[in-house]
Amino acid sequence: MTKKIAIIGSGNIGLSLAKGLVKADFAQAGDITLTRRNIDHLQSFAAAGFKVSNQNKQAVIDAEVVILAVLPQQLNTVLDEIKPVIDPAKHLVISVISGVSCAAVREKLGDTVEVIRVMPNTAIAIGQSMTCMASDNASAQNIADVTRMFETVGSVVKINEDLMTSATALCACGIAFFLRAIRAASQGGVEIGFHADEALKMAVQTAKGAADLLLLHGTHPESEIDKVTSPKGCTIAGLNEMEHNGFSSSLIKGIKLSALKAGNLYTKEG
Repeated sequence: MTKKIAIIGSGNIGLSLAKGLVKADFAQAGDITLTRRNIDHLQSFAAAGFKVSNQNKQAVIDAEVVILAVLPQQLNTVLDEIKPVIDPAKHLVISVISGVSCAAVREKLGDTVEVIRVMPNTAIAIGQSMTCMASDNASAQNIADVTRMFETVGSVVKINEDLMTSATALCACGIAFFLRAIRAASQGGVEIGFHADEALKMAVQTAKGAADLLLLHGTHPESEIDKVTSPKGCTIAGLNEMEHNGFSSSLIKGIKLSALKAGNLYTKEG
């Protein structure tokens, strides 16, 4: 897709995506306009060949793909600003703004504008995002193009929009859940004799290895667990002790509560 792209509100997500698109040869830096009120923060990107601007309307006029990446409280102002120059026949609008539905964006920009809602997580900063995507009116071609766009910064799954709050709990909040599990493992490592820095390094790499086993082998966690557990062995003893203390059930309950909380927050916002 050799289209010109405008990223409106170039914070962490927008800048990470811009870098990913260029690194993956999906787009040239000169075809991407980054907007921000204070463009002094974008000087390194300007030096790398990106266009930088504090004029949202002009950036939209010059683009075919418009990525909305402002803070939720800034969105209505930005939509009002760009509405006069949005052309449904020309523009595809992508929103990465938490809790804002495709319908809410179309309500401001017009019913015929194609809108795709995208939710990356913080691992987008290292090109390892789990990105969830939904739309109720985008063409199959645009869905495919946006999937490839966000695959430059991680993995993508298309879901129904009513599952976006659930995806927030599993993928966005989930980063914190897995980090807390790694921290707990490293604290256990200190208890059994390792220095804190050693224990953390060992826990982090072990967690990464576990995740990569599933990704590369395409296997189920239990089949990989079976390879580590032997009869009357130390692994099964540790697993069972954790389960007796509610390891799996507490994680499941935490995800369910986060999803409930996210849904309530979004309802109040919207």
